[in-house]
Amino acid sequence: MQFTASQIAAMLGGNVEGNPDTVVSSLSKIEEGKPATLTFLANPKYTEYIYSTGASIAIVGDDFAPEKPLPNTLTLIRVKDAYGSFAKLLEAYNQLRKPKPGIDEKAAVSASASIGENVYIGPFCYIGEGAVIGNGVSIYPNSYIGDGSKIGNNTVVYAGVRVYSDCQIGSDCTLHSGVIIGGDGFGFSPNSENNYAKVPQIGNVIIEDHVEVGANTTIDRATLGSTIIRRGVKLDNLIQIAHNVEIGENTVIAAQSGVAGSTRIGKNCMIGGQVGIVGHLTIADGTKIAAQSGVGHDIKEPNTIIQGSPAFGIMDYKKSYVGFRKLPELMQQIQELQKKNQ
Repeated sequence: MQFTASQIAAMLGGNVEGNPDTVVSSLSKIEEGKPATLTFLANPKYTEYIYSTGASIAIVGDDFAPEKPLPNTLTLIRVKDAYGSFAKLLEAYNQLRKPKPGIDEKAAVSASASIGENVYIGPFCYIGEGAVIGNGVSIYPNSYIGDGSKIGNNTVVYAGVRVYSDCQIGSDCTLHSGVIIGGDGFGFSPNSENNYAKVPQIGNVIIEDHVEVGANTTIDRATLGSTIIRRGVKLDNLIQIAHNVEIGENTVIAAQSGVAGSTRIGKNCMIGGQVGIVGHLTIADGTKIAAQSGVGHDIKEPNTIIQGSPAFGIMDYKKSYVGFRKLPELMQQIQELQKKNQ
């Protein structure tokens, strides 16, 4: 589809600087801009590229002041928030690419399932007994929605997702390919025969509204009760969330992190990649955990920043790291002093 600069500006509440009739039909990075594409400038590190980009339209902030001439073929759209505005356009672009509503003839939908309006269910999907699918939901091919599970309005379930029985997914959520919701928690009990007996996992998973779960992330069902992912949480790819964990509103977790069972993570936390959090902990609201940290104790003070394994306050960590870097030099000095005293 094609859009003019004036149409895009109206959508974003921006102002056109240049030719309002400039037409674009695709998107591009600013350093790789081509004619008839739209790009944006939000990070100052990329400012140099706006003077040579081949893109036809660029979204920029109201405060952008060119230091040299821009390409004659470039039209600007000035907005308050260039990055946020571009994200809004990307979302609109995604909406245009959504499949048309309908249930593919190769899908298996149980007679007792409730299917809302304007729903897309792709080939080789399975919708279980008593499942509830809200309005505007898209379920891409080869996905499984277990018996009694519920999916809220306008949620997108990409190809190959597995939602086990009795789990609840909110509205406006996104589950990327390979996500597994509601697999058994890691519950085993040693017995007299020196092996492990499985503890049945009879709870479920509850995911509230506006949650995004990245590819191949797994969220285990509770032993009893619910594993809960609160509103607005964003989980990256390849994350493991164990049974009975609760993650507070608007917390974000980067890839390859793991949270062990029954830990409670507060709201508005930021957790870096490859972080490990042991079970039965409480992590206070606003906590920031640096990448590759290992957390083995409660974080009780809100808005704390920690790093390391075991993790502790980031400023103390940095001071300690300076000392660690100097250990070879300090050891040599000690050896020299020992030789002098012999």
